[in-house]
Amino acid sequence: MEKKTLVLGVIGSDVHAVGNKILDYSLTNAGFNVVNIGVLSPQEDFINAAIETNADAILVSSLYGHGEIDCRGMREKCDEAGLKDILLYVGGNIVVGKQDWEEVEARFKAMGFDRVYPPGTSVDTAIRDLKEDLGLE
Repeated sequence: MEKKTLVLGVIGSDVHAVGNKILDYSLTNAGFNVVNIGVLSPQEDFINAAIETNADAILVSSLYGHGEIDCRGMREKCDEAGLKDILLYVGGNIVVGKQDWEEVEARFKAMGFDRVYPPGTSVDTAIRDLKEDLGLE
């Protein structure tokens, strides 16, 4: 089976590296080719890495609560860059304060994200979804 390539990173002014490393390790062990762009990454870094590596999905994590601002317009930028069919996942502590999760998820889906994960989601959930969405099951 050909390995699927994922671009993984922490968006915006976020420096949470531990979760990023855990995701990288877990996704690699699950058989994915992980291109980890690290922390403090603007949207353009995710998109450029996806183009350079012919990635199948972009996984955005954010823990400092400003994910909604950092992620706005990302689907449009992907489309403009020729990544119309790329899977976009986002997860972590992606909004400020306690907000209704269904509303948060709906806002991110409206922004073009395929999967939106709340804080505390198991990496196994993302792996299962990736395999399903990429037709690996």
